[in-house]
Amino acid sequence: MNVRYSDKKRLVRCDNGRVLAGVCCGLAKYFNVDVVIIRLIAIFLLLPGGLPGIVPYLILWIVTPSEHPQVESNPHSS
Repeated sequence: MNVRYSDKKRLVRCDNGRVLAGVCCGLAKYFNVDVVIIRLIAIFLLLPGGLPGIVPYLILWIVTPSEHPQVESNPHSS
């Protein structure tokens, strides 16, 4: 099976529709569910002291790439 890289389903953080870091929006797009459901699950996981919700969120924030990564311009390159 020959599948191009751009055709594969990827988990990315959203730039549009994000509230904090775009993690919930990205998960909603990846699993094809409404973002409200993902946000309600995230809030529910924050209730028992925060750790069950905040730790996975922070990990996903760090390891998940942005939907449109910002390219740094190098003024010294020609």
